[in-house]
Amino acid sequence: MPANTIEENRRKNPIADGDQVWLFGYGSLIFKVDFPYLESRPASIHGWSRRFWQGSHDHRGTRNHPGRVVTLIEDRDAVCGGIAYLVDASVFSQLDVREKNGYLRFTTEMNFADGTHDKGLVYIATPDNEAYMGEASECDIARQICCAEGTSGPNSEYLIELARSLRELGLNDRHVFDIEMHILQIRKE
Repeated sequence: MPANTIEENRRKNPIADGDQVWLFGYGSLIFKVDFPYLESRPASIHGWSRRFWQGSHDHRGTRNHPGRVVTLIEDRDAVCGGIAYLVDASVFSQLDVREKNGYLRFTTEMNFADGTHDKGLVYIATPDNEAYMGEASECDIARQICCAEGTSGPNSEYLIELARSLRELGLNDRHVFDIEMHILQIRKE
């Protein structure tokens, strides 16, 4: 699958004008909310783990020095926490461009902190996209993140902002926090 997924998302998962849709954010959509929304709530989805396994050739890296950003990996027993946003369908024209580097929209069941649930959409970069980097040790991921920068800024800023936001939500994500620890150690060297 090509890294640019804008048209594929619009073709495979069209959203009717005027519809309101829940969108689950688990990465930069938590801390960089540059789109209008009607409501936001803490939420989680079951069966997925957040991992820094997606390459970023645009926002947080370049073709020659890609950064790493999060995607979701199927993990039957896991729960991934984040934020759900209720958005108008028109917002997806902007979000599809923002999430174009290998991310596809999928339907998922979201569980809200108040005990209710609803269906919504989530962007996931699957292993078959050109920008997918896959598994690596947290230390190796941290080294790569420390060296990458793209049009949205340093890759380390993405990681630090995500870790901060997860703590503010009361979420414990060992993968993210271990990479953060390695980055802080690398910066001291």
